[in-house]
Amino acid sequence: MAVKLTKNEQKKQKDSLKQFQRYLPTLQLKKSQLQSVIRSVEAEMEEMKRKQEEAISGLDSWIAVYGENALFSLDKSIDTLIKVKEVRRKFTNVAGVTVPVFDSLSFEDIRYSLDEYPLWVDGALLSLRDIAKYDALLSTLREEKELLEKELRTTSQRVNLFEKVKIPEAKENIRVIGIYLQDQQTQAVVRGKIAKKKLTKAG
Repeated sequence: MAVKLTKNEQKKQKDSLKQFQRYLPTLQLKKSQLQSVIRSVEAEMEEMKRKQEEAISGLDSWIAVYGENALFSLDKSIDTLIKVKEVRRKFTNVAGVTVPVFDSLSFEDIRYSLDEYPLWVDGALLSLRDIAKYDALLSTLREEKELLEKELRTTSQRVNLFEKVKIPEAKENIRVIGIYLQDQQTQAVVRGKIAKKKLTKAG
């Protein structure tokens, strides 16, 4: 980028450099915080997946019966006894990013008669509710991770811009202007001496 070779431009470049150098540590800290939070969210997701898999495994004893679910009429299918009513989420600020946080999960109050279902239905429904809760938790965590990763990409780009472009560019501009102004000053001194000699000779 071409810059004016003036003292005003030199001051402008020095001010810009100070601003970049002051702002860069804040960006680097934010980048570090985002990376740390993303790792934490990923660990939490892994834990939720593990718990969900455990809950699914807990259904193994009923798998055979689920396979025979066709024995029930469609309106008596076990699936019809579980319906998510509402997923509640709150929002919080993490490293400057507004992210969702799972709050609670509620289900439709579906009544059923034990005369129409096998004895294991209560336990199965509890497991299915747990699995649905882990689905909601994981969905929220995935959204949080996506938002944090998007902000991390933006912050990383800014860090790179400051580190690799703006700061080196400002330093180089200051150096070039400094050399030019020094040359101008030297030439002015030389011209002054020459003029003085001419005046002395003329005198």
